[in-house]
Amino acid sequence: MAMHHSDNDMHHTGEIPKAQTKAIWRTFVILVAITALEFVFAFFMEPGTTRNVIFIILTLFKAFYIVAEFMHLKHETKALIWTIIIPLALIVWLMVALIAEGSYYYESITNYFE
Repeated sequence: MAMHHSDNDMHHTGEIPKAQTKAIWRTFVILVAITALEFVFAFFMEPGTTRNVIFIILTLFKAFYIVAEFMHLKHETKALIWTIIIPLALIVWLMVALIAEGSYYYESITNYFE
């Protein structure tokens, strides 16, 4: 026989608790502030390596914050966090190394044939 619940057992107001609302607004404000800072750098800095580095750092910060908040990574064990961060850092290092080696190879081939 199925259990029946009365309306008193399942009374939901549909409101989000205050603590969760505060956390949602804090996350929103942080992400908006970082995005606004990116726009400031985009419009008021000369294009170049410094601006690109600032964009990359701010984008990585936003990505880590989004992963921590929305994918709940900040609540996981430290071992899982390191299991995700270390391969990511090695991939970034590999990309930087390949770009540096590629530019060296291009310059050496270009200078060889001139």
